[in-house]
Amino acid sequence: MEESHRDRPTAQSGADPPHLPAGDRAAILELLTQHITGAWESFERPRPLEPAIEPDLDARLQEPLPESPSGIEAVLADAAAVLDASISPTRPLYLGYIGSTGLDVGVLANALAATYDVNLAGTARAADLVERQALEWLAEFIGYPFAEGAFTSGGMISNLTAVLAARERALPGSRRRGLGLGSHAVYCSSEAHHSVIRAVEAAGLGSDSVRVLGIDGKRRLRPDELATAIAADRAAGVVPVAVIANGGTTLTGAVDPLVPIADITQSEAVWMHIDGAYGLPAAASASHGELFAGVERADSVTVDLHKWLGVQKSCSAVLVRHRGTLEATFGHEESYLLREDEEVPNAVERTLEYSRPFRSLAPWVAFRVHGARSFRTWIEHTLSLADEFASMVRADPELELLVDPTLSTVCFRHAPADIGEAELDRHNAHLAVEIQRDGQVFIAAAELDGRTCLRVCFVNFRTRRRDLAQITETVGTLGVALPRGPDR
Repeated sequence: MEESHRDRPTAQSGADPPHLPAGDRAAILELLTQHITGAWESFERPRPLEPAIEPDLDARLQEPLPESPSGIEAVLADAAAVLDASISPTRPLYLGYIGSTGLDVGVLANALAATYDVNLAGTARAADLVERQALEWLAEFIGYPFAEGAFTSGGMISNLTAVLAARERALPGSRRRGLGLGSHAVYCSSEAHHSVIRAVEAAGLGSDSVRVLGIDGKRRLRPDELATAIAADRAAGVVPVAVIANGGTTLTGAVDPLVPIADITQSEAVWMHIDGAYGLPAAASASHGELFAGVERADSVTVDLHKWLGVQKSCSAVLVRHRGTLEATFGHEESYLLREDEEVPNAVERTLEYSRPFRSLAPWVAFRVHGARSFRTWIEHTLSLADEFASMVRADPELELLVDPTLSTVCFRHAPADIGEAELDRHNAHLAVEIQRDGQVFIAAAELDGRTCLRVCFVNFRTRRRDLAQITETVGTLGVALPRGPDR
């Protein structure tokens, strides 16, 4: 009996190079196309529930390291099943964290990038030009006077890159000599992302050097507290290293007052970095762009393109206003990575990371295929969804809006009349778990001013206005069904 295509192993064995037989590649790509097309179709509308992991697949996921090859069809089928049973931020009602749209063109670009596996550590020829152009386009999109920058794995590395650059400017030579025994400080608001703390720690500055400053009624850093803190530190012999301003906080979307912060940092000659990992793309919007006035005065900014700009993880960027900053922070020459041109440093001399994938290809393709106008329209759409959803919360007697949205994040809680204030935290934490278990909507719990709440963030271009009612209906239905009382 002739062996079927499905039963025939397609991986090489023995001493042969590991590749798929040439004759099988077209058929396997067609199979992969079916899996991807099926996923794309499922992303077009919310699905009624999240599928469970099938028992036979679960059993295979417990198996030891395989010694023998398997058929690629079966392996791809298992991979697709694993992904379908995983939580994907690409789905239109994934609202719990700051996800992404998972643009179709990003899939195509990332497939091409993975095929060629270009490394942007040394000279990568044409890929270097795409990287530069993608950085220029991003800077133009948000209105930032870009001089140099790099694509990174995420906001953590982008923020760390900025802190290291700020450290080298405030404490020249510290990258080589170390920090010594001097005192130094980094300033941020109480809503700053924890990646700022991690970056300060990784830079050797120590988290004790972070000055966490108060916020105003709109949850923005207070410039008066910043000025007072810097003055007090200088009087005590402490060197101010950097001010980290928020360009859209993770918790509430708050945008710090950038102009007065820039006035202070400029007069004090202190590095100003904007952590705009989530929110900075809104600087391109007509409705909210004014919130980001002053962005052009920052020494550096972080933008995660795998959030509001829709491409897949991991794709972040750090942009710097002054040329030569990154080389001063990371520049080096090694015998194993010589410069092709003595006057032109390798890319790794401007980045923290060594081996770097071609992350910039996805946003470069996305901007070319869709155009900046489409991105502005999509961002405006998600901003309007947040405003409309906040209005729906205000109008619902069983829901409570905890803070007016600044961007596209809404914090609220289920607060029916029969549940006392003391029980609301427990109730909403339990409700978030039940919503995720139900699977129609993905919402996560958060804590705002000591109160447990439900938090939704609209950044997925697939989310439609008609989907909003399903959020409130799911919260209401599951919230009412939860048992009451402290012993539940």
